[in-house]
Amino acid sequence: MPSEKILSEKQAFVTELREKLLSSIAGVVVDYKGINVADDTKLRKELREAGVEYAVVKNTMLRLAIKDTQYEGMMDSLKGSTAIAISKEDPIAAARILNKFAEDSKGAFSLKTGYMDGAVMGLNELTAIAKLPDYKGMLSMFAGALKSTIGGLAVAMQAYVDKQEETAA
Repeated sequence: MPSEKILSEKQAFVTELREKLLSSIAGVVVDYKGINVADDTKLRKELREAGVEYAVVKNTMLRLAIKDTQYEGMMDSLKGSTAIAISKEDPIAAARILNKFAEDSKGAFSLKTGYMDGAVMGLNELTAIAKLPDYKGMLSMFAGALKSTIGGLAVAMQAYVDKQEETAA
């Protein structure tokens, strides 16, 4: 029978994991069978540099952490070897990095499920999000679109003013 200390440590881990999940903006759950140490080290470094926390977790612990939360929909995916990547900054970083790693691993690693802004995502949604540009790239695209929209609007407004002045004259 487990000692009180072990039970207390497990409960503390589950509580901490739940708090991390609930305070994050996105996360990805993966199946990581057969990864060598060098690849795992490289993956962890890339995730850390992107502001993503990554940990191998027991399915039982993750089930306890998501029980009675908006993430319970991930329960069915918690089989086999499981790791979770949690992001508090860039909602796309974990999915993008892990999807690329999965493609390069040729089956030794795969995405299972994920969440973003409180909603559970299936594999198709997760893969689609993984193909989006990084956060800075998306901001640049948005700024470019906004700039061109404002520029087009300014030209249209000036044409309208010119037309009004021609009509008045």
